[in-house]
Amino acid sequence: MRQSANQFEAAFEQQKILEQRRREQLRHRAVNRSRARRVSRSQQQGKVRFSVLAVCLIVTVVVVTVAMFEALLLVMG
Repeated sequence: MRQSANQFEAAFEQQKILEQRRREQLRHRAVNRSRARRVSRSQQQGKVRFSVLAVCLIVTVVVVTVAMFEALLLVMG
C-alpha cells in the first residue's frame, strides 16, 4: 500500500511536470504566432503605404506638368 501511494505520487509529479512543459510550449507557440502575425501585418501595411505614396507622387508629377504647360500656353499664347 505504501509503495503504491509513493508510485502514485511520483506519477502525479511526473504528470504535473509534463503538463507544465506542455503549457510553456503552447505559450511559446502562441507568442511566436502573434509575433509572426504582427510582422506580416506590418509588412502588408508597409506595402500599402508605399503604393499610396507612389500613386501620390505620380499624380503630383502629372498635375504639375499639366499646370506648367497650361501656364506656358497662357504666357506664349
